[in-house]
Amino acid sequence: MRHFRHSKRSKGFSLIEVLIALVILSISLLGMASLMSTATKYNASGGRLTEATTLAQDKLETLRITPWTQIVSSAADDVVVAPNGTRYTRNWVVATNAVPPDDTLRAVAITVSWNDGVAHSVSILSAIAK
Repeated sequence: MRHFRHSKRSKGFSLIEVLIALVILSISLLGMASLMSTATKYNASGGRLTEATTLAQDKLETLRITPWTQIVSSAADDVVVAPNGTRYTRNWVVATNAVPPDDTLRAVAITVSWNDGVAHSVSILSAIAK
């Protein structure tokens, strides 16, 4: 019968090994927390950009169903307050390229701007045919 020698060392982790593992885990978790904060910030920014683009598209669709003689430029639309609390302002410029009666096309530039600590804007360019 063989006898196995047991070492005098314990078969677990030492306190130093556990502390080093905790330090590495803590550094990793702090990095992930910073990443989550950044991801949340960019997600909110993307939501505001989507909202602004939707407001510009809505105005373009409104202009497309407006009677031809009433499609004109505007200095500023009413300020729109979105559900997230961001205030948006719409402006649009309508340009005609021909003199009546050949006036069959109007170029439209719609700009939506907002400020969330930094000024932002999005523009849509399109043409409306008679």
